Amino acid sequence: MPVSTTRTPEFPMARAAGCPFDPPPELRGLAAERPLTRVRIWDGSTPWIVTGHAAQRTLLSDPRVSADERLAGFPHWNESMAVGVGHRPRSVFNSDAPEHTRYRRMMTSPFTVKRVEALRPAVRKITDGLLDAMLSGPNPADLVEALALPLPTLVISEMLGVPYEDHEFFQHHAAVSVDRYASAEEGMASFRALGGYFYRLVEKRAAEPADDVISDIAARVAAGEITAAEAAMMAVGLLVAGHETSGNMIALGTLALLEHPDQLALLRDADDPKAIAGAVEELLRYLGIIHGGQRRIAKEDIEIDGELIRAGDGIIIELAIANRDPLVFPAPDLLDLGREGAQQHNAFGYGIHQCIGQQLARVELQTVFGTLFRRVPTLRLAANVDEIEFKHDRLAYGVYALPVSW
Repeated sequence: MPVSTTRTPEFPMARAAGCPFDPPPELRGLAAERPLTRVRIWDGSTPWIVTGHAAQRTLLSDPRVSADERLAGFPHWNESMAVGVGHRPRSVFNSDAPEHTRYRRMMTSPFTVKRVEALRPAVRKITDGLLDAMLSGPNPADLVEALALPLPTLVISEMLGVPYEDHEFFQHHAAVSVDRYASAEEGMASFRALGGYFYRLVEKRAAEPADDVISDIAARVAAGEITAAEAAMMAVGLLVAGHETSGNMIALGTLALLEHPDQLALLRDADDPKAIAGAVEELLRYLGIIHGGQRRIAKEDIEIDGELIRAGDGIIIELAIANRDPLVFPAPDLLDLGREGAQQHNAFGYGIHQCIGQQLARVELQTVFGTLFRRVPTLRLAANVDEIEFKHDRLAYGVYALPVSW
């Protein structure tokens, strides 16, 4: 393994001022040199960071690469995640095959292409209702509060069977769970709050089943397939993933389009669903919502691209930088809604841990971006970009608020 005489860079890295959509310059420099290198994270450990598109797909498909966060040397996101590891039961998010296969099979039914496509009219109705409320209210408005956050929250709440009136409670604790700087105490408090909430909801659905995902999970508890704690963990994961990423993507995507009026015009005038779907894939490629990397650990020695990842080495799969890989995407720093091959992005991960709700996210994004600018053709920013607060402190990137007028 080559010995480097240079310092080990700290990760995560800061994005450049004035370039909110681009990966950090230091990370881009590392990616230009080689597809794998060492970085130093919050606890002083030096896991590998994987920036190359091909290397990411290779490792995410390799059974020697583990998502088991309990293994010594696992590169946790922060202190909060590390301290809470012994309290989190096994789930689709922190297990490997064949255990992972069993959990994933339990969760896939509501998220099949056929079932998600059947939700498209409901997603469109929710979108129109939120836009009606925004357009009849104060101008300017905050698009995050008016549309980006409530849309995926309403959709995932209805799917799971979670009362939407509890959204402030679970949005708050979900935000803590993706807060890069959350203390161990804060993280555990939110984990217990969400876990307890869903534990009680699973018990309630076991006694009073409904046509929702929580009832399906509760039935598996009753059948002895999983424990109530595992069921609660599943529900927490689905809820957090189901609204945090999509909400950030809607807001950040809207901002990116407003900052690229030539591309926005193409989308506004598009009436072909395939063109809108292609535009969404390009936005997913161009924007990096998960900017803390997917965390893994090597169970055995792995040779890849001239490097030796040893058993016990931590691995960070930095998805967003791979979506700017010039070997896969020509002129990768350009937002091109007509780009051929944009769907080759790694935005949803790859391999057995690929995002289970990706089809739902696509339906939500296609609906929003196919509706918003058609219904509000004069939509514009109501602030300068440098006045907008970006989520540099979160594991899911986006904006805290997006003031818009029309």
